[in-house]
Amino acid sequence: MTVLVCSDLDRTLIYSQAAFALDGPDEAMPRLVCVEFYQGAPLSYMTEAAARTLETLAASAVFVPTTTRTPEQYRRVHLLEKPPAYAICANGGHLLVDGEDDPSWSASVRARIADGCAPLAEIQDRLVRTGGEFVLKRRTASDLFAYTVVDRASLPPGWVDDLAGWCAERGWRTSLQGRKVYCLPACLTKAAAAAEVARRTGASAMLAAGDSLLDAELLEAARASIRPAHGELHDAGWTSPATAVTASRGVAAGQEITDWLLHRVENHR
Repeated sequence: MTVLVCSDLDRTLIYSQAAFALDGPDEAMPRLVCVEFYQGAPLSYMTEAAARTLETLAASAVFVPTTTRTPEQYRRVHLLEKPPAYAICANGGHLLVDGEDDPSWSASVRARIADGCAPLAEIQDRLVRTGGEFVLKRRTASDLFAYTVVDRASLPPGWVDDLAGWCAERGWRTSLQGRKVYCLPACLTKAAAAAEVARRTGASAMLAAGDSLLDAELLEAARASIRPAHGELHDAGWTSPATAVTASRGVAAGQEITDWLLHRVENHR
């Protein structure tokens, strides 16, 4: 039986130094493995134990990194000795097969967005008009969605909620993750891309992991899923009957997630 394992990356499996959330004496800290460099500097890490477990997991199941990162951002991450056959990027907007973008999938996603959502330019205009000094950067991703990098300490009360309400009226949704505020078409989902990978691989079951509201549909679509005890879902108190929650926070939660996923895969055999 083929088991599909779809997992978010940032603050689920991999962590920047700011997200480690490690406590205790220095001599008790776990060994870490750098899995991403940006402009020549180390950026994202896993514990060494999590990296080993992930290799075993990828040999036992169809492991699919499932991220809101663009393909270019995803390609900076080196999780495994052998790259996964499938990867879901841009929150489901791109399906990579052996590292290459599947053009038919991308075209079908863009057609769905054009049919049911306000244009990206309208969202960008709103972000420009309502932004202030708290907005540090504005970006678009794969010409599919927009996001801003904000100073959380200076973020005006209610700004994200107001933006979310405005976006919802236009077929878009928002997500606040760390310092980034995402605006995405409501039909752009990781779950839809995961279902396509399940169809192609003939998977009999799916497991999933994620930490943000953009992962909620994916977690609900899985036979069993797990989220860390931090992040947007945790802050919102989100749960579902099939979703476990880690006991740990930060990079230690990433290790707990890989252990949990491998255990479920082995029990499915």
